[in-house]
Amino acid sequence: MLKRIFPALCLLTVALTLPAPAALSTGAKAPNFTLQATQGGNVFTFSLADALKKGPVVLYFYPAAFTTGCTLEAHEFADAVDQYKALGATVIGVSHDPLDKLQKFSVSECRSKFPVAADVDQHVMKSYDAILASHPQYANRTSYVIAPDGTIVYAYTSLDPSLHVANTLNALKAWTADHSH
Repeated sequence: MLKRIFPALCLLTVALTLPAPAALSTGAKAPNFTLQATQGGNVFTFSLADALKKGPVVLYFYPAAFTTGCTLEAHEFADAVDQYKALGATVIGVSHDPLDKLQKFSVSECRSKFPVAADVDQHVMKSYDAILASHPQYANRTSYVIAPDGTIVYAYTSLDPSLHVANTLNALKAWTADHSH
């Protein structure tokens, strides 16, 4: 029995660690959205259109607040917020979690540095094709860099949280270098 289960577990492990292609490709128009969000425990309405008026937006989807990978990712984004701001970018995290849970997550794990939004009906996750296929009640770990004109300039999907911040920062730096003339 173990001889049959072990290869399947190995394949599943490999499948979960390999980056999957992000659903919306570069050059696509980012779907507009407005969601209830929280930063530092304070609730407000986040509008992608309004954020894009100020500069690029780094939009990242994550499966669930207070899980190991999502906590690590939130810490990394919080640590890098000043770098994003120096590039004129706004960071927003989105999950299916209810707002009251995100109020706590925004303080403890996001360190009050950037907002997280509640997409409880998964409307935004679906519009960005960021649903985790194996567990459709959750978002897939997908990050986008969206230019001020609403064009997606970078997309990355991987359940491994370790490269999302570095990859989006690099993509943002490249976009900024090309558009700072």
